[in-house]
Amino acid sequence: MRPPCPLPPSAEKQLTQLLDQAVTKADYRRGLCVWLRAALGMPAAEIARALGWSLGTVHNLHSQYLHNGASALLGCGRGGRRRKLLTLAEEEKLLAEFVAKAEQGDLTEVSTVRAALEQPVGQVVAKSTVYRLLERHGWRTLTPRPLHPDASLEAQEACKKSSSVWCAPRLLAKQSAASVCG
Repeated sequence: MRPPCPLPPSAEKQLTQLLDQAVTKADYRRGLCVWLRAALGMPAAEIARALGWSLGTVHNLHSQYLHNGASALLGCGRGGRRRKLLTLAEEEKLLAEFVAKAEQGDLTEVSTVRAALEQPVGQVVAKSTVYRLLERHGWRTLTPRPLHPDASLEAQEACKKSSSVWCAPRLLAKQSAASVCG
């Protein structure tokens, strides 16, 4: 096994400052992982055992620090949009024309949004990507309720007018405890 690459001479001082400035527990543990090597000369296997991490995670973190410096240790948590096609501002700009049409009552179809999205991106975009984009910006699906082919609007209106007898409150019904007490 080859020996690890040496850390820069200023690493211990820089990492000590980084540990003092760490805001989250994850940032502190990433800084501590490299600091243990720089200050105490601990091997990666002992650091992994001390932090409860795998050996590969420790090696990856040391490598990231050597290549990118202290910025590799801060704020690189889970989640986020790492493979985004457009920034949020660009997405809002793209959807602005559809918002104007929607405010006038025009229906927006996913296929038209998809075609508009593919132009600035320059590649084919999956339909699920468009649906996630619309959901991210608060859009939702609005569709009219389906109508049965044999439905009669006249019969429905007649039923509404004559159903008031069936829906009238019962005068002799038992009162609920809430209405008696309050």
